[in-house]
Amino acid sequence: MNILTISKRLHDDERPPLLQLVLPFELRQKSRLRTQLANGEEAGLILDRGAILRGGDKLLAEDGRVVEVVAAPEQVSTVRCEEPWRLARASYHLGNRHVSLQIGPDWLRYRHDHVLDDMVRGLGFSVVVETAPFEPEAGAYGGGHPHGH
Repeated sequence: MNILTISKRLHDDERPPLLQLVLPFELRQKSRLRTQLANGEEAGLILDRGAILRGGDKLLAEDGRVVEVVAAPEQVSTVRCEEPWRLARASYHLGNRHVSLQIGPDWLRYRHDHVLDDMVRGLGFSVVVETAPFEPEAGAYGGGHPHGH
């Protein structure tokens, strides 16, 4: 069986994608990966080490086709609060535990973990477990470019 090799990121490329690569965040952090595209075609990622793929990124396959990265929905915990200082407090406590966080204007999200949910509830927040794409912050040294989805 022939495996499509994908080894180049495209930046500022206007070509429309012909293929989609749907992956959860855990797999979008890998630079070497054997996977399947949304159409069922086998593919192998060979990207620069340390690269984090984000939903909406475009990649170039060896045959010239453009592949769009899609953040797969996964089980996450979402905390909503309209008071920025309270949300900052929750972010602080989660960050102190080295938890990857996605931060929105009045919410934050992390990979679902019942122990963390209990801790956040203990801080006075309600937690909703849901299925959603997960795009955490890249971190101070992570490069990357978080999207504001």
